[in-house]
Formats: sequence, C-alpha cells, structure tokens
Amino acid sequence: MQAVKLPSVPACHGAFNSTHWSVVLQAGDAASPQAGEALEELCRTYWYPLYAYVRRRGYAPEDAQDLTQAFFLHLLQGPFLTRADQTKGKFRSYLLGAFEHFLAKEWRRAHRQKRGGRRAIVALDAEPGEDRYSLEPGCELTPETLYNQTWALTLLEKAITALQAEWVAADKGRLFEELKSLLDGERPETPYSDLAVRLGMGEGALRMAAHRLRKRYGQLLREEIAQTLASPDEIDAEIRFLFAALPR
Repeated sequence: MQAVKLPSVPACHGAFNSTHWSVVLQAGDAASPQAGEALEELCRTYWYPLYAYVRRRGYAPEDAQDLTQAFFLHLLQGPFLTRADQTKGKFRSYLLGAFEHFLAKEWRRAHRQKRGGRRAIVALDAEPGEDRYSLEPGCELTPETLYNQTWALTLLEKAITALQAEWVAADKGRLFEELKSLLDGERPETPYSDLAVRLGMGEGALRMAAHRLRKRYGQLLREEIAQTLASPDEIDAEIRFLFAALPR
C-alpha cells in the first residue's frame, strides 16, 4: 500500500451540536422516523473498517460480509444503541467494541434471523470491499491495527470527497484535479510554472490556490475527526493517533 500523509490540520472552532454520536443516539430511538436513514449513512461510511477487521480475524469474504451487515442490523435493533453514551470514549472505539461484543455473543442468533428472511438495512457491495482488502498490508498487522488504519483512511477519503464537491460547486473542478496530488504537502511533480501555463493562470495565483486547497482540506479533515469524538478537547490527540495509524 502506498504511504499516506495527513495534511496539516489547522485549529477551527466548529459547533459540536451534531456528531456521529448524536446520529447513533438518534438511531437508537425507535420512535425517530430518521433512525433508519441515520444508521444507513453510518453503514455506508464505516462498514469497510469493520469488514477489514473481521477479514483479518480469519473469516471468509462471504462470512465477513454477512457479519458486517448483520452487525448493523443488530446495532439498530439491539441494546447497544440505547446504552451508548456519547460522553464516554470515541465513536471509533465504541463501534469496534460493539462489533467485538456482537462477534463473541450475538452472531449465531443474528445469523439465524438473517437467514430467516430479516431485511438488511443496507446492501454492502462486498466485491469492491474484497478487492480493497486484497491490497491491504500482510498479516503482520493485527485486526485492531488494520481497523484503525482503515478508519483513518476513511476519514481522509471523506474529507477529500467534501473538498472536491466544494471546488466543483465553485466551477473549479479541473483546478482541483490538477492540484489534488498536493494535498499531502509535497512538491508537485510538474513545476508550478508549467502547470500555471497549462491552466492559463499566473504562477502566484496557482500557488495561492494550492495553499487554500491544502488549508481547506485540513479544516474539513478536522471537522470529520470532530464528528467521531465527544469533545473538541480530544481532537488533537485523535489527530496524533491517526498520524500513527496510517501506512508508512
């Protein structure tokens, strides 16, 4: 796997009014009409780190898909959500702890329910997931290490997707495609002077655009990380953890 670097992540003062913790608690409210939609969004975002975790524990691809899918179904219907306390721990740790508990004690019953015709919340596309898993590092990584690594990469991907959407909306999609390789802070392969000519820009304007792109990426990543924490006081420690978790 290619080494990945986190960008510099400037401090920002975003509100902590709506985080993944609040989504979890909302999903645990059976009376909430948005509960299913809330958990489905979490499924789409975080299923792969859990899939990679259970694959690294030795389960076959089909079983890993079933386990991950059944876990999210059980998560919504079971006691985990009603016991969730957003003031304790990190969403990353909570989700893995709930998954480990599910694997240890709940899989057989949930498996029988699923095979009996229970509807899955979200269909997981296992083939791309397995293709991605085949590119993961070898068995020297423990399931927990791989989970944390893929979690960090998921947050990076979410930040890049949000950044791209902003630049496309501002009619700067081509500029984003030319500059996105600079998001890790490295020097461009193509000199700024040549790239500026290709884009019909001044070199100074291009350098400023690259600076703004990297700065906004750091802000968006910080916001994504904040979504997984109970307090803004934990952001910097989580950033350091993610730096350490990423492949070198």
